[in-house]
Amino acid sequence: MKKNYITTGDAAKVLGISRIAVFKKIKAGQIKAEKIGRYYVIDKNHLLEDTKKPLTANNKREVERAVKKIVNEYAKTLILLGKE
Repeated sequence: MKKNYITTGDAAKVLGISRIAVFKKIKAGQIKAEKIGRYYVIDKNHLLEDTKKPLTANNKREVERAVKKIVNEYAKTLILLGKE
């Protein structure tokens, strides 16, 4: 089976994070990557598998806290945006 590699920059776009964050996740073992020369490449299939993992209870709490914080801090702005 042929592997479909993407760059760290492309992975960052897919995940909606910075390239630096992708490198940190590679170093932490959260994203599987191979080093080819000076560059890391990521098998697209592995990346998609990793993004489909369900949220853990701890992650859900983090998301809920972040949403509450945003709503509290930007409630008026969100209401105005909803009217557009």
